[in-house]
Amino acid sequence: MNYQQPKRLQAAILDWAGTVVDFGSFAPTQIFVEAFAEFGVEVSLEEARGPMGMGKWDHIRTLCDQPAIAERYRARFGRTPSDEDVTAIYERFMPLQIDKIGLHSALIPGALEAIAELRGKGLKIGTCSGYPKVVMAKVVELAAANGYSPDHVVATDEVPNGRPYPAQSLANVIALGIDDVAACVKVDDTWPGILEGRSAGMWTVALTCSGNALGLTWEQYQNLPADQLEAQRARIGRMFEGSRPHYLIDTIAGLPAVIEDINARLARGEMPQGV
Repeated sequence: MNYQQPKRLQAAILDWAGTVVDFGSFAPTQIFVEAFAEFGVEVSLEEARGPMGMGKWDHIRTLCDQPAIAERYRARFGRTPSDEDVTAIYERFMPLQIDKIGLHSALIPGALEAIAELRGKGLKIGTCSGYPKVVMAKVVELAAANGYSPDHVVATDEVPNGRPYPAQSLANVIALGIDDVAACVKVDDTWPGILEGRSAGMWTVALTCSGNALGLTWEQYQNLPADQLEAQRARIGRMFEGSRPHYLIDTIAGLPAVIEDINARLARGEMPQGV
């Protein structure tokens, strides 16, 4: 039996915060700031955004490893943060996150329409997130109330390794019955999420304006002067360079056009691993 390359996409694996819900990705970042503050350690919103896309324990560990934050922690407690300290912050982060997730649960404008177009093209919708399962349950419940119910959800603590490892995307491939990873596209607003898709052998689409990288509300994004928006796109594009996304678009509203282009490339025999 001979290998046959896929000719069309079969699935889109979508991130959640900053991709489909929570324009600007404020739910996770603001809670990191608040969780550290409860231990008397200041972390800015900009610092909190740095490792976005990782699992939340790993995110906190990465923040604690930053010299400036580690020094603030040492000044407060007389030592730099251990893994036990990271776990203590994580355990405070979790109830805060669950309690406040609803404040940032609105669907991103154009998301429902774009996803409906993808379904119309025959794509299944898988999802994954840096949130653990207990938080994802609330996110999924709120999204369903707003009209969005994907075909599958994988939380970061349901696999051995979260992003940038490929496990969450591959778990979606298995659950959705996809026969080739090259027939999948991973869509994310963070570099760990794009690396996840790349490592899984998928097409990748980075979102430059709806998520963590720009970090603005929908209204702020809409009102940003054209020259400033273009400068931000260029900055964010440079930030994504190392993860090598196949496409960069502002928001998920632009995804259907990308799907058409990927389908054309697959029909010509192109594969995501080759570009």
